[in-house]
Amino acid sequence: MATNKLLRMDNIGIVVESLDDAISFFSEIGLKLEGRATIEGEWAGRVTGLGNQNVEIAMMITPDGHSRLELSKFITPSTIEDHRTAPVNALGYLRAMFTVEDIDELVGRLIKQGAQLVGEIVQYENSYRLCYIRGAEGLLVGLAQELGKNE
Repeated sequence: MATNKLLRMDNIGIVVESLDDAISFFSEIGLKLEGRATIEGEWAGRVTGLGNQNVEIAMMITPDGHSRLELSKFITPSTIEDHRTAPVNALGYLRAMFTVEDIDELVGRLIKQGAQLVGEIVQYENSYRLCYIRGAEGLLVGLAQELGKNE
């Protein structure tokens, strides 16, 4: 019997109102814009179940080249729900978590751009310093600084 093994996770998709704002926010975290395109037509709608759609996407990639965020702005059909202000205990996908070198420095830069710290930066044992932050358009991201690696 043949086994089908998982090869990798390609990306996480996030629907946004402004691609430019989201690209700027995730660029500040350290992701790089890999590409930007418009996806339209009935073929794309067959994948999503939305019929004939027109979506502008931007693919952001992490510095190690292994992880991506696909940012999508729907032209048609328009968005119908908004989950951005849901609390962290809401059902469904919550956030992406990024490991960073200096959490205090990055949080300071993001706050200067209008992001909001959710709760506070906390330390988990002697392993990590962690926080949640709401950035562009209220998107929730987690930040982690691994302790003992760069100190």
